[in-house]
Amino acid sequence: MVIAVKQPGRVGLIALSSEISRIATLGMLRTSGSDTAAVARSGGPMGMVACRSRSGSIVAGCSRANLGLALIAVMDRPFEKQGIMENVWDYPRPPALEPVAKPIRIEFAGRTIAATETAFRVLETSHPPVYYLPMAAFTGCTLEPAPGRSVCEWKGAASYWTIRVGDHVAERAAWSYPDPTPAFAAIRDHLAVYAGAMDRCFVGDEEVTPQPGGFYGGWVTRDLKGPFKGEPGSMGW
Repeated sequence: MVIAVKQPGRVGLIALSSEISRIATLGMLRTSGSDTAAVARSGGPMGMVACRSRSGSIVAGCSRANLGLALIAVMDRPFEKQGIMENVWDYPRPPALEPVAKPIRIEFAGRTIAATETAFRVLETSHPPVYYLPMAAFTGCTLEPAPGRSVCEWKGAASYWTIRVGDHVAERAAWSYPDPTPAFAAIRDHLAVYAGAMDRCFVGDEEVTPQPGGFYGGWVTRDLKGPFKGEPGSMGW
């Protein structure tokens, strides 16, 4: 277990490695790794408990005054949460990027078209996570550039892809960021897929549900708590 615990008036156990996950206010995170990372804490009752990987690519922090207890997990490999519900309203904005510990699988036209154990997910306030798979994982289909373009203020300009398996075609079913912003450089050459356009998509052994509304591309799993952006009445969120 690699966890740093900070509580007002107490000093907890600290074990650090080279990469950092996001903060969980309560619960346990299973991690691994041994390389040293940097930890910084500002002073005062309103100070922040925070840490950063040596690469500086991921940073996490929370106010001691607001939370009282912060568990900071630091690792060089993805983690698996043990029975923790995630509230999408606790996700940050700007969004966070983190590796996924569980295998990801996508089925279309009656076959597995993509599978990987090296996916990333993007976490943004009010949205279920968006999963990004390496393009090399799409071995069971043909990827064809699709017309259209959109721009994310955080990730950059997106390109769209049509997925084809023989006569089965899912138009503009995936998107990528060919030249992402520095904070999201890790998802260069990765694709996200609309779960609703596929037969089935899995996180681990769990089949996901598409994010409501059809416009956004998040994947809903059992450990998520909404309400989610895309539901009726959420346009102004």
